[in-house]
This record gives sequence, C-alpha cells and structure tokens, in this order.
Amino acid sequence: MKEGTFWEHLEELRWTIIRIIIVAVILTVVIFSFKDFVFNNIIFAPCDGNFVTYRILCNLGDMLRMPKICPNIESISIININLSAQLMVHLSTAFYLALIISFPYIVIELWLYVSPALYVNEKKPAIKGAISFVVLFFMGILLAYYLIFPLTLNFLGNYQVSDAVPNQISLNSYISTFNTLLFMMGLVFEMPVVGYFFGKIGVLQADFLKQYRNVAVVVVLVLAALITPSTDIFTMMIVALPLMLLYELTIAVVKSVNKS
Repeated sequence: MKEGTFWEHLEELRWTIIRIIIVAVILTVVIFSFKDFVFNNIIFAPCDGNFVTYRILCNLGDMLRMPKICPNIESISIININLSAQLMVHLSTAFYLALIISFPYIVIELWLYVSPALYVNEKKPAIKGAISFVVLFFMGILLAYYLIFPLTLNFLGNYQVSDAVPNQISLNSYISTFNTLLFMMGLVFEMPVVGYFFGKIGVLQADFLKQYRNVAVVVVLVLAALITPSTDIFTMMIVALPLMLLYELTIAVVKSVNKS
C-alpha cells in the first residue's frame, strides 16, 4: 500500500483527469470527422427496415406464424426543426460516442490511480470487478442498441392518436431517446457489480433478493411492457428475459460474496 501526501495524490488525480480528457477529445475529433459513417451506419441504422434486428424478428414471425412480431419501420422519418440542431447533434453525438469508446481506458486510468492504495489481497477482486464493470456496461449498450431501442422506435414511431396526425420525429427527440436508452441499459447491467459491492460490505444479502424475486419479476415485466407495448407476448419476453437473467446473476454474485 503506497503512501503519499495529499498534494501528491491530488497531482496524480489531476494528470489522470487530463489524460482522460485528451483521449476523449482526440476520439471526439476522429468520430466527428467520420460523420457519414457514424450517422448513416450506426446512429440511424435502426431507422432502416433492413436493420439486423428487424430481419431476425421478421424471420421469426414467418417461422412461428406470428406476423405481428415483424416491425413496420418503413414509415418512420426524421426531421430537423431547429437551425443549429444538426451541428449540435453532430458535436454532442461525437463526444458521447467518444466517452463510450474510451470507457475501458477511463477504467484503466482510474485503476492505475487507486491500485497503489490497495493491499495485495484486494487487487485481484478489484481487477475482476473492473473488468466485469466494463464488460457488463458494453453488454447493456449492445442490448439497448440491437433490441431495446429498435423495438421502442418501432412502437413509438408508428403510434398515432389519429391518421390525421402523421409522425415526423424531430432529430433532437431521436438522439435524446437513443442516448438515454443506451446509457440507462449500460447502467442497469451494472447490477451484479453493485450487488457485489453491497454484498461485500454486508448491506445486501442473497436471501433478501430471493425473497423479493416475485416483485422483481413484476417490475421487469412492467418495464418490458413499457419498452415494447405491442400486442404480442413474444416481443415482451425477448426484452424481459435478459433483465431477469441479470437479476438471477446478481443473486448468484451476492450469494458467493455472503459465503466468503
């Protein structure tokens, strides 16, 4: 365990933050330069009826004779009603993606900062926790990108109170929903890591999570219904199943911590 003065630690933290900012800025500039690829192939890809998620669901619908599973994404159009919106969206999206891509580097930098203060027996669990934190974060983002957001876009983009009111989604609304869902799912997938931490300090017990498993099932089903408020149970279960598996994984993690 390394000791140092307050000002030495503060200086190390300052340089850690500076390096993170430099990497984030460089990535932002690079992503900003590839505007067409980023927006056409990543950001707006779920607006295309040929998006991989829609193709898979349509194929499943044909196999199971459930045509309602197949999304109707062709009618969705995005418009801009603000003079500066496209430039601001370009800048903010480049920075947002830069933070996501640099997330592993940020964790490494933070690890290098805190690791000298850890005892030898604390470093191995901390490394495992950091790796799990990064992996689960990206798993949540991928689930949101390939499943949660496309299904949400399909429902909300096609929902109408009247045929007299066609949907024309604003650019800001699309980007805001896109960023929020990806970020929130990334956080939700940190549930096992959070469970491990609270289990380690004795605040959370596996028996408590098991006791409220039925409540968790109801909450997950409600969330799945809100995300995919369609008429078929199949689509809802596609969303609910990963969330329930995540809850069960959290129980297993907390149980192992309680035994140790």
